[in-house]
Amino acid sequence: MSKATYPLKLPASVKDAAARLAREDGVSLNQWIAAAVAEKVGAVETAAAFLKARAGTATGAGLRSFLDRVPDRPPQTGDELER
Repeated sequence: MSKATYPLKLPASVKDAAARLAREDGVSLNQWIAAAVAEKVGAVETAAAFLKARAGTATGAGLRSFLDRVPDRPPQTGDELER
């Protein structure tokens, strides 16, 4: 596995919390941050793939057609937009 270095600047509170969690997990701060970033990348990529598959062949025009069928009436009590 190739590795790349990246200078990372974190707020002190975030670094302290990450260091504490790394100690609790028995790993180095570097290992903990690498695992956290890998976990986040996996979650974002999985979500993007899920949403793309879920959207299927949906189009903006299809959404507009769907929204055009909504009755034009005031919202029910409690559903008003706050301004």
